[in-house]
Amino acid sequence: MDIMANTLLAAGASPAMAHSAQEVEDFSKLASALLVNVGTLTPDWTDGMQLAAKAAKHNGKPWILDPVGAGATPFRTKVITDLVKLQPALIRGNASEIMAVAGAAVQTRGVDTSAEVSDALQHAQQLARDVGCIVAVSGQVDMVTDGTKILSVHNGVEMLTSITATGCSVTALAAAFISAGPEDPLFATAAAFSVFGLSAQLAMGKDVAGPASLRVGLIDKLFNMAEADAVITAGGGLTISED
Repeated sequence: MDIMANTLLAAGASPAMAHSAQEVEDFSKLASALLVNVGTLTPDWTDGMQLAAKAAKHNGKPWILDPVGAGATPFRTKVITDLVKLQPALIRGNASEIMAVAGAAVQTRGVDTSAEVSDALQHAQQLARDVGCIVAVSGQVDMVTDGTKILSVHNGVEMLTSITATGCSVTALAAAFISAGPEDPLFATAAAFSVFGLSAQLAMGKDVAGPASLRVGLIDKLFNMAEADAVITAGGGLTISED
């Protein structure tokens, strides 16, 4: 939650982390977008996820699902499947998680992926069509699809995989971007991925000794990023294709 909140703050968003079933409906009314991250599951938090998603839909707010560890346990997978039925605007996960959400047979290693993005792409497209949402698959090259169009994002650095919750953080950033650009959630999601990965690229340098210093530099670069940085440095970051 710490790096997710700091990512949002650095990007100019205003995060609130609410879990209790007694207040999530009220928070959903206040929020521009809702992110449901299933990383930690307790009975109270699980009830709160359902209530928050239903409230967001009722209030016309986009809600985003991060299916952390999908396929790891039957309980976790059922919680995620039940949430998918509430039609999120975006589902973002690694290749294994997206394949598990789509109902594909996949060997999972908890929150670590055991599949490549290319393995998950067709499943992501079908999931997007079935749910009527955007599906994003994180990997060396990130893929974002609405079931027809595919945006691939080439920004980022390998060391991000050594920092916990960077995937969760880019989902949070995508939620903020979708709230700011709800007319095109496909591009908003891809732009969030590109800006997050670009921040990591800009942070890499002689002062980065490892994951801890990259984590600090990433947030600093995100906070200080100017439009010119994105235009000049991100050239070639996004590619677009259609089936």
